[in-house]
Amino acid sequence: MTLAFGTGPLAGVDLASPRLHAERDLTDVWQLLRDEDPVVWHPAGAGGFWVVTRHAHALAVYRDSETYTSKRGNVLATLLAGGDPAGGQMLVVSDGPRNLEIRRRLLRAFTPAALQDLSERISRSTLALVQAAVDRGGCEFSADVAEHVPLAAICDLLTIPEPDRRPLLAHARACLAAESPDATDTDARLARNEILMYFARLAMRRKNVPGDDVFAILLQLTREPLALSQQELLLNSYSLLLGGDETSRLSLVGTIEALAEFPDEWQRLRRGEVSVDSAVEELLRWTTPAMHSGRTSTTAHELAGKSIAAGHTVTVWNSAANFDPAEFAEPHRLDLGRRPNRHLSFGHGHHFCLGAQLARIELSALLHALIATTDAIELTGEPRRLYSNFLGGYGKLPVRLHPRRAE
Repeated sequence: MTLAFGTGPLAGVDLASPRLHAERDLTDVWQLLRDEDPVVWHPAGAGGFWVVTRHAHALAVYRDSETYTSKRGNVLATLLAGGDPAGGQMLVVSDGPRNLEIRRRLLRAFTPAALQDLSERISRSTLALVQAAVDRGGCEFSADVAEHVPLAAICDLLTIPEPDRRPLLAHARACLAAESPDATDTDARLARNEILMYFARLAMRRKNVPGDDVFAILLQLTREPLALSQQELLLNSYSLLLGGDETSRLSLVGTIEALAEFPDEWQRLRRGEVSVDSAVEELLRWTTPAMHSGRTSTTAHELAGKSIAAGHTVTVWNSAANFDPAEFAEPHRLDLGRRPNRHLSFGHGHHFCLGAQLARIELSALLHALIATTDAIELTGEPRRLYSNFLGGYGKLPVRLHPRRAE
């Protein structure tokens, strides 16, 4: 069966619309596409893009960076606007041996050993934040807890001074998503420029200051044979800030919503019937904060029987592939003990998320803090989803964390 967006069962479905993702549950749409037309053309503007919804096809795209390049962009907003001007300069929108070598150098700062001290700080601060929320009797989880954890972690890794962090958070939020349908592209561009200018000032202050943090590594790479340009330095700092803050925050907020929705699974975790490690992976699958990832076809080829032309935009929808019943048994049941769990929340292949280990540490810290302090998790108001076609999750989540009773 061949489906067409805007008609029949897909009437009113425009995957490029932030409003659609904020205001409609797309579970039925993803199921229809996976079953009937797993690689389908989506018209948009003067052109369009391919939509990939099955796990196996998503892996095929992620694994083949020669056929599916990131150099023109990796999100719909830039791909539909004609391409990302940072292509070939920012790691997430670059390919090739030089890109892999820069990633290899940066990964030194994200190994479990390198993150050990930070991990302990994250655990302590997360426990304090959750305990304070429990003591208050109610909170807005995103603002009161979740936004503080990843922001502090990525700013620690970049050694960003404490007074600078809150303004950077506000700008980062405006770059990729909004809590209102009235946000504009101009707002996002201004926020992006503010972040780039901040890192330009930071580079000037730190250019002769030694260090082993991520920003210091980037500064070193400008002097080594890889010779990052000033623009590459700024763009990759920007990318690390956004990648380390926004998606992790959304996975933390989504975790609370999921545990409130599935109290039996929360109790299994509390009783130790499932491990925190397996729960982390399932919650990453369940929340899928990065809904899609975009690529550009470099050559004419076929995928799932469809003819993809050179230059066509191909979008992998993690929010569909992570719930593919061909890969996950009962995918719409939260199973904190699920194994195996080959979710795509960090992508796959050459562009697997640099901060995956850090995100796991943050989510693990949240679960340990909840186990130590909380009996039950209760939503006290309607969660509010973000307006974005890229980031999926809740901007607001009113909740009550009921205190753990003495044994």
